[in-house]
Amino acid sequence: MAAGLHDRAVDRRARRSLPVFALCALVLLLAAAASLFYGSQPVPAAEVLAYLRGAPGNLAEANASVMALRVPRTVLGAVCGIALGVAGALCQAHTRNPLADPGLLGVSSGAATGVVLAISVFHLVSPAQYTVFGLLGGLLAGAVVLGLAARIRLANAATSLILAGTIITGVLNAVSSTVVLLDKVTMDRFRYWTVGSLSGRDASVLWDVAPWLLLGLLLTVLNASSLDALALGDDVASSLGRNVIRDRLIGLLAVVVLASAATASMGAIAFLGLAAPHLAKRIAPSGLPGVVALSGILGGAIMLLADTAGRLVLPTGELSVGIMLAILGAPLFIAIARSPRLRSAVDSL
Repeated sequence: MAAGLHDRAVDRRARRSLPVFALCALVLLLAAAASLFYGSQPVPAAEVLAYLRGAPGNLAEANASVMALRVPRTVLGAVCGIALGVAGALCQAHTRNPLADPGLLGVSSGAATGVVLAISVFHLVSPAQYTVFGLLGGLLAGAVVLGLAARIRLANAATSLILAGTIITGVLNAVSSTVVLLDKVTMDRFRYWTVGSLSGRDASVLWDVAPWLLLGLLLTVLNASSLDALALGDDVASSLGRNVIRDRLIGLLAVVVLASAATASMGAIAFLGLAAPHLAKRIAPSGLPGVVALSGILGGAIMLLADTAGRLVLPTGELSVGIMLAILGAPLFIAIARSPRLRSAVDSL
């Protein structure tokens, strides 16, 4: 009888979730459409659809060139936004810290150090060339943080993780800052990466990070079923039959892989991994797995809307998506932070 009641409760929760997920997915699709249609040179909807159907001959030559750049940019922006939203939600769930974001694991600093070394040592000049170095830097930094946190072994595992992340981030920031200050060419090239941008990212960048994004999402799927149990505390989760160490390791590895791939491909992005989960928690009618999934959808939509706005705000040129997210995200997060639920969660840390 208890099993039947549980199944009915799950069914009711799924039915309540469906309209919310459908609406957010529609917002993501509309954001993708806006990214394809609008920019410094608007493209008519009929020509966009013709290009997507594989009939570029029906487009004006200038519009065909625009779409060849805009389609991979839109896809990359969507998948990186999804990755950062999911990574942020997982990071907050596993640390039980509502102010946590993927940068907590040293991923952003590791990716930045990888890019700096690629520019300075190997003299690479384009995002497509140094994306792999940023990816490796982020993955290595995240792995070192997880290993160091395991060695520190404070009473609170989340505190060990934060301390390890702070140490590694400080060391990597010192390394990258030293290289940048000693090499003017590296400084000039690195500053365009560090603000976070989708400009100049072609399909090759997407293919470089796609396997890692898929791996991160697979780890997320494997980890999702453990999140509600882990939220009750490690002792309770263990009593429910969960392998706490394994579940936390899988979840944190997913954060490292997703955040490394997204950061390497488009640079450091602020607020998205922090704000998207809080938006999802406000509207998600289901448990933490639903919050994680909804955070990804909202992250993709926010990324594309910010990128499109950055292309429209100036009469010539564009503002990078990292700048637009900082401009739009700061007041948004201030509004979220005013919620009593977040304040009580922070006070309990």
